[in-house]
Amino acid sequence: MSSDSGPRSALRDFLESESAGGMLLIFAAILAMIVANSAYGETYLHFLHAVTGPVLTDKLGPMTVHLWINDGLMAVFFLLVGLEIRREFVDGRLARPDQRRLPFIAAAAGMAVPAALYLALAGTTPGLAQGWAIPAATDIAFAMGVLALLGKRAPTSLKLFLVTVAIVDDMGAVAIIALFYTAKLNLLALAAAAAIVGAMFAINRLGVRSLAVYLLMFALLWYAMLLSGVHATIAGVLAAMTIPFDRTPGAPDSATSPLHRLEHGLHPWVAFAIVPLFGFANAGVDVGGLTAAEVFAPLPLGIAAGLFIGKQLGIFGSVWLSVKLGIAGKPAGATWPQIYGVALLCGIGFTMSLFIGGLAFPGDALRVEEAKIGILAGSLVAALMGFAVLRFAPRHRDYDRVENRFAAEILSDGDVGDTSEASEMERA
Repeated sequence: MSSDSGPRSALRDFLESESAGGMLLIFAAILAMIVANSAYGETYLHFLHAVTGPVLTDKLGPMTVHLWINDGLMAVFFLLVGLEIRREFVDGRLARPDQRRLPFIAAAAGMAVPAALYLALAGTTPGLAQGWAIPAATDIAFAMGVLALLGKRAPTSLKLFLVTVAIVDDMGAVAIIALFYTAKLNLLALAAAAAIVGAMFAINRLGVRSLAVYLLMFALLWYAMLLSGVHATIAGVLAAMTIPFDRTPGAPDSATSPLHRLEHGLHPWVAFAIVPLFGFANAGVDVGGLTAAEVFAPLPLGIAAGLFIGKQLGIFGSVWLSVKLGIAGKPAGATWPQIYGVALLCGIGFTMSLFIGGLAFPGDALRVEEAKIGILAGSLVAALMGFAVLRFAPRHRDYDRVENRFAAEILSDGDVGDTSEASEMERA
């Protein structure tokens, strides 16, 4: 058991909160679809687009409930993503080159193949090429929620593999948003944002550890980014890189580390409030009048195929090749059918795909709705197929021994370390 004097490991909290939060996200998405297709559909839309605040930038106009969720609360989501990325690279499962190899290969292939498939199916249609990144993302919360429904049928090594792939995937998504979905730049605001980030790094070097100071500067950075033309949520990732961090390899997180304290503090709010709220605000699609021609139009078809077919081809294919060529070891205690099941679950794009869909077609409500249809269809098929494969896949012969080791290390808040099959053989 972890000590009451400080926070538990971020790994243990992550696995627990993402699984439970993922199930809540699934519920929120289903609820949004029910409401949008009920007598309350108009009320749902009016609520989302109700003007609630001032004009923060002429580009967005008056702030609405939908804008506060997508441009405001999602910046906090990206702040947590940034904290997780930084911790994993400095003190976690991506700290060593050998730990990064398989997740990086799988994530890169899992983004490239869906994007290529989308461009092949929809990219030749005028005005649709900019949606290439929509099927490239993986929704870690949704996927972990599905894994949670499977209980012990999903090996811990595969849960950790999914987490690390999704974190690398998030890095790619952040880079894509910053590089490819940035509007005309306001250089003065961008300079102000750069100055704020510089000041945050400076106070870090000077030993300032007060989270209140960093959070205040994060709010200023968010507003500067909002004005700059770079999407405001990128402020969350940039701010995360400046938060002071105490390394604690193989031990519970430090009770005095600002990064650890902020990450533990944000996890429940993001998992149980912000992400489900985003899902509810963005998943509501009226499917009552949909025709087969609309469902199989180039945009939804390209996205759905990218998520369901592209993700499994990219991730499973790259893992299989990496293992066969001796580049990386297979996740310990997992069979190839189970690895294939997790590759299918990586096709659940949802949160990040919905987010990128809104950026890809700004001001084009029809194409945003078509993108939602493709995202929901591809994610739903990937989730159902992934669940079915993992539900009936045979267990590895060493499943019990490997699971007992992982369980003991996670419950003791220790470092799980290398989860590859080669490492397990060395231990044995």
